[in-house]
Amino acid sequence: MAKTKTPQAIRGTQDIFGAEAESFAFVVETFERVRKLYRFRRAEMPVFEKTEVFARSIGETTDIVSKEMYSFEDRGGESLTLRPEFTAGIARAYLTNGWQQHAPVKLATHGPLFRYERPQKGRYRQFHQIDAEIIGAAEPQADVELLAMADQVIRELGIEGVTLHLNTLGDGDSREAWRAALVEHFRSVKDELSEESQERLEKNPLRILDSKDRRDQRFVADAPKIDDFLTDEARGFFDAVTSGLDAAGVKWVRAESLVRGLDYYRHTAFEFIPDEGSAAADALGSQSTILGGGRYDGLIESLGGSPTPAVGWAAGIERLAMLVGEKEANAADVMVVAESDDVIPTAIRALARFRELGFSADLIASGSPKKRFDKAVKTPASAIVSLRDGAEGTTSNFRGENPRATEVQAAWDAMRHQL
Repeated sequence: MAKTKTPQAIRGTQDIFGAEAESFAFVVETFERVRKLYRFRRAEMPVFEKTEVFARSIGETTDIVSKEMYSFEDRGGESLTLRPEFTAGIARAYLTNGWQQHAPVKLATHGPLFRYERPQKGRYRQFHQIDAEIIGAAEPQADVELLAMADQVIRELGIEGVTLHLNTLGDGDSREAWRAALVEHFRSVKDELSEESQERLEKNPLRILDSKDRRDQRFVADAPKIDDFLTDEARGFFDAVTSGLDAAGVKWVRAESLVRGLDYYRHTAFEFIPDEGSAAADALGSQSTILGGGRYDGLIESLGGSPTPAVGWAAGIERLAMLVGEKEANAADVMVVAESDDVIPTAIRALARFRELGFSADLIASGSPKKRFDKAVKTPASAIVSLRDGAEGTTSNFRGENPRATEVQAAWDAMRHQL
């Protein structure tokens, strides 16, 4: 009989386990802790939406929509898409669930996203992000709040050598005047631009500014700058953001070539980028941005809502976990050992009681009774409670002076005669 062939994982997906999974969990736990400090409310949205949610919000002409989305037709003939990012789904949920009543609302979420792109270091077809948004707040203080939160997440993850790169895209009038000047500038050298930038020239000229193609970069250096087109209002907004960041102790640098191509982006655009030569830059290679976002005051309107200010950011969990490095699972507070099968029920009761008291605990009750204690000694733990006939037990601190072992001893002394 032919051996059944084991199915392989789909290209661009990953199975996460062990130290790698602990790093992943550490990123999520840190994000959850910080978002509570900043009083962001947890939100959960569907993994798939109607395709039009992403086509309208991300833009029909972007690579994400035209090349990278996982779209399919359901049995009812409706086009659905696995979410390639969070913001569009959050904006849709804000409108369809009446979350306007809570505005301004601070939202945070995390989970899997899907893009059909070439897998590479730290980038997958199913990947995961943490995400934070403030919807309904037009004040620059909302931008400061989000950026301070992002900065704290990165610091509490222990990631060093990363700097906030910041730019302004101006308000609608500023952006439109700048866009027209960019079109005029690049149109004069159109034949010398890369094919991709020639295509972007009329549709999305701002994207030429962040082109990595050398043919484009020589014309980017002397391209018109947004500062020459800022209205007084837009300039005041950016000044308020930068002064707020200074007050919050968030270090930043100006990045004039940092842009967002879609028309609904306004004012603040930002990315946290590893410093050249840093360990973070070495770990991530050429894909250097670890967290990015901006103000998208026009998005809600593009989905049929009233004009609504909003700002947000997202960061890849896999890439943050790479920078955190591998983490081993925490050692148990106590290992409970049943040195004979007769005391297994007592051991289970002790295990349950330890966990009720907040101790991480595990049970060794299988294999040769004579070897169970030796097995526990080889397992990282603060203390061992070993049970023999008659529910007698001992605690053993085998890792030197350990306050947790003392607490286990006290807990055991209090419970042992009640088991």
